[in-house]
Formats: sequence, C-alpha cells, structure tokens
Amino acid sequence: MAQCIIFTPNGLPMDRVTIIGAGIAGLCMATECNARGIGVDLIDTHPTPGPHACSWWAGGMLAPWCEGESAEEPVVRLGAQSIDWWQRHTGLVKQNGSLVLTMGRDLAELERFERRTENYVRLTSDEIDAIEPDLAGRFRSALFFPDEAHIDPRKALQLLAYRLETNGISIEKTGPETQQRIDCRGLSAKDALTDLRGVKGEMLVLRCPDVTLSRPVRLLHPRIPLYIVPRGDGVFMLGATMLESSDRNRITARSLLEMLSAAYALHPAFGEAEVLEIGVDARPAFPDNIPRIRHRPDAIYANGLYRHGFLLAPAVARMTAEYLLTGQPPEVMDENYTQR
Repeated sequence: MAQCIIFTPNGLPMDRVTIIGAGIAGLCMATECNARGIGVDLIDTHPTPGPHACSWWAGGMLAPWCEGESAEEPVVRLGAQSIDWWQRHTGLVKQNGSLVLTMGRDLAELERFERRTENYVRLTSDEIDAIEPDLAGRFRSALFFPDEAHIDPRKALQLLAYRLETNGISIEKTGPETQQRIDCRGLSAKDALTDLRGVKGEMLVLRCPDVTLSRPVRLLHPRIPLYIVPRGDGVFMLGATMLESSDRNRITARSLLEMLSAAYALHPAFGEAEVLEIGVDARPAFPDNIPRIRHRPDAIYANGLYRHGFLLAPAVARMTAEYLLTGQPPEVMDENYTQR
C-alpha cells in the first residue's frame, strides 16, 4: 500500500481524517478511506442514516446510460463503475436493466431519448410483454438498458453504516479538530461553497400489490417524466420532479397530482394504491451539475452530487481517498484547488 501523505494544518503527517456528514457522500468516503487503511472519525448530528438526508429519498437507480440523456459524459462513465461498487460493498444490487416507455401520443419523446443515449435495445410490444407481463398490451415500443441496475437506498445506507461500525467507525456528534477534515455535508456546506445550489426532489412511496415490476421503469412525458422503482412486496417508489429550489419541506399539489396521474397511465391499478410516504428534499448541485472536490485550508470539500448520489458518490470517494494517499489531483477537482 502507498504511504499515506495526509498532513495536519501544522504540516505534520497524520494517518486519520475527520469526515463531516454521514449521508451517501460521507458513508462512501468513510468506506473508501477505511479500505485504504486511513483512520476515520465520522461526524454527523444524527447517529444513523435516516430521513434527514436527501439520499434517504433517492430512487436508488444505477442507470448511467439512461442518465446520459441529459447528463455530461463523466456521469455516464463514472456512474457505470458504481454498479460493481455497490454490489461489492452491500450485495443488494438487482441488475435487471431499466425500461423506458412512453404513451403512444408521446413517441417523439422516446425517439429523442434514443438519440441521446446508448447501450440499449429497442423492444417491440411483444418483447415488452415478455419481460414485464403486467404491462402487457399497453405499450407499442420501449428502450431496454440491460446493463443497468437498482438498489434499495435505505437498506444500502444502513448497511454501509453497519459495516463501518463493525470496523470501529461509528457516527459521532463531535470529533477531533486537528485532523484533516473532509466536508461531505451536502447542501449544508453552502456556507462555504457559495456556488452550491439546491435542486428540489419530490417522491412518493406507494403500496400496490396488484402490480409486479422486475426493474425500474421510466415513463417519458413532455412535462413530467416519471420513474418508478420496485422495492418488493408490492411497494414502489415514484419520483419525477427537479425544481430549482432549496425548499425541503413541502410537495406541491401539481407535482403530487402529475406523479399520481403518470403512475395511473403506466398501469390503472396504481389508482387504488396506498400512499405510504411523501418525501421532499433538496439535492446539492453546482451550476453544471457535476460534482467537485475542492481542497481549501480548512477542509477538503466533496460535494455537488445533484441527483446522481448513488451513481457518483463511490467515484468521488475513491478519487478523494487516492488524493489523500498520492497527492494526485482527482478528475473532478477544480483547477484552482488549494495546494497543501
């Protein structure tokens, strides 16, 4: 193993770091540092993963090629690496692919999506029916992304925290002040990262035992594209919205109605579904929606995962840990980062 070259503010070598924030970014960061023999103090005001973190409300779709429809190339390339990472560290990944559909009147949306993505197969109506029988006869055409996957985000976060704890790394409210700090606070770091902004996400958890899906489904619509992710036992997570807002408290009536209407369009049985949860949170993002690693005198900041937390947190954590060990600037480090 390469010699660790972490330094204290006094220029003295050190073999421990303090990670601030135990959401998806902080848990992945702690996992990567621990795997390289770097000691970790993990700090958060909450002792366990939970609804206080925006990653708790994530869809858990490991769908880099679908994200290529609107995301930059690094999201696709780095995101593709996350599937193996999550399987290696949690064993919870279900790699059944992703299905992208549209209603007949919106076929132009499917064609647009097809032009902007890769690594898919075009399916006929019969082929759709073969892989998702509960959607039989409802859609004429689809795009199938066979290498994509999904994961239950809450179970994954809890398992990362548990495995860290078994290695002697528990989430504490306070920690040493003299160690190298890695700030993974998400939107709470806006006090230090002035170009960070909030992107509001809204989601629903429904119970609909009359519908069975084997993989995430994206229903394209010009106004509000919907994704629906199976959680098992007739439970589904629905998400759709991306609003330029840091509000993390209330869902809008329009978003609620449109998500439910889209789910009903996917399958009428969702009209009888039980609403288990309504979730709202704000994801941290920089202007170009690409994450950043910034090394400043007070801390290394790893932030800006946008709506790609489960896709990009492993890569950002790996880059940061390797930077600590080798000093090699990460791919997503700002050009004007502060030298140690």
